Amino acid sequence: MDLLARDLHQPELPVVCRSCEARNGGICSALKPAQLAELSKHSSRRKIEAGNEFIGQGESVSSYSNILNGVVKLSKVMADGRQQIVGLQFAPDFMGRPFQGESRMAAEAATDTEICIFPRRAIERLIADIPELEHQLHNQALKELDEARDWMLTLGRKTAQEKVASFLSLIASHSDPEQQDISSVFELPLSRAEIADFLGLTIETVSRQMTKLRKEGIIQIENNRHVTVPDLDRLAFAAGND
Repeated sequence: MDLLARDLHQPELPVVCRSCEARNGGICSALKPAQLAELSKHSSRRKIEAGNEFIGQGESVSSYSNILNGVVKLSKVMADGRQQIVGLQFAPDFMGRPFQGESRMAAEAATDTEICIFPRRAIERLIADIPELEHQLHNQALKELDEARDWMLTLGRKTAQEKVASFLSLIASHSDPEQQDISSVFELPLSRAEIADFLGLTIETVSRQMTKLRKEGIIQIENNRHVTVPDLDRLAFAAGND
């Protein structure tokens, strides 16, 4: 019996959790049905249109959230107003730093996004009581650290083409998991200007490298944002990955 079928046979599991995509992949996978039922009493879902900021840098933290679908752009703003995209988060990532009173960065919906919001006190109480939940959050933090180190390599040592290919590989790795063994089809969550900002390149360079990858048959692009990667291994090679 698969996980969904098993969950459907557990009457204590909240109805809203049974069809949730983050149920078996995010922090909720560390919770038992009774614990999910308790948490669901305090949780709420929110849909955010692309381009809308929902966490401001320096804001007081009163809640955390799971990304149910969509892509979230994380940014840091300097005192003089200059801004830098510092990361992307995808479903079923947990958003927020437990026991941290103030947000260190801003979060904006890069695409139409849906999140499940939990009160800060409820999550921090569960972390104290459930070792598996603490381990899950610890593992996500380590994963983000590894990805940040990989991105330092991308920004510091890779060529312009490798940078653009690395960005496309990042998005492909979070698209439909059923396609990850051979190919991938996805919508770019960022504009050309945002991609340039993320990669430390000019818009012209990003466009030029996209065109080059397309002419080499590594990617196919329709309507500027719809990307098909016929062979993920070729894209990985173009990105300079082993």
